[in-house]
Formats: sequence, structure tokens, C-alpha cells
Amino acid sequence: MSPVDLVVILVISNAVQNAMTGGDNSLIGGVIAATTLVAVNTGFSRVGHRVPYLKHLFESEPTVLVEGGKLIKRNLERENVEEDELLMAAREHGIEELAGVDAAYLERDGSISIIPKDAPGKGISRRH
Repeated sequence: MSPVDLVVILVISNAVQNAMTGGDNSLIGGVIAATTLVAVNTGFSRVGHRVPYLKHLFESEPTVLVEGGKLIKRNLERENVEEDELLMAAREHGIEELAGVDAAYLERDGSISIIPKDAPGKGISRRH
């Protein structure tokens, strides 16, 4: 789920709540508001997939936190990631120290991906 999807869900819940408790107490008003918001979100999503330039407006790229075994402190500060959080993600991958991390990325969904120094296939570029 992207941040935009979360915002749409929150706005839908607010719109339906207003239809239920606000001046427009009709169920139809809530359904129309929710349907409109879902349609707009779906439209933006489809346009974003077809027009790569627009996709970058709504979705960010993964941020490199560790490269070549070295912390990129500027990116940690910009993304508000603590070194302890990075260490926790490394431990989840069986790595006790950052010295064992070749690369780490803050993904679009907020998770941290770790590539160990002894990872098989290291240096091979693969597209997923």
C-alpha cells in the first residue's frame, strides 16, 4: 500500500462518516463520495503506470542507506532513519554488525532491504 492509497482510505472514511453524521445523512451521499474517491485514485494509478514521468510524482524510488559497506548519513538524516533501525534490519537478516552489510535500501513501502557482503550473485544486475 502506498502513502497515496492510505490517504485515499482515510479521506473515504471521512467522507462516509460525514454522509452518516453530517448534513447529508443519506447512504447515497456516502456511496457517491466513496465511489468518486476510488475512481479518482484508480485513474491516477493507471495514468501513472502509462506515463512514467507522472509515476515519479506519486511514488518515490528506494533510498540507498548503505553502499559498499559505508553508511550514507545524509540519506539516513533525510529519510529520518536511525542507525539502530538499520542495525535491527541487519539482525533480521542474520547480520550482527553493519560491517557485514554491503548495501541497504529504504524501500517505497518503508521496509529496509539488506544485501549482505557475502550475498551470492553479488555484482550481477537483475531486474525484478
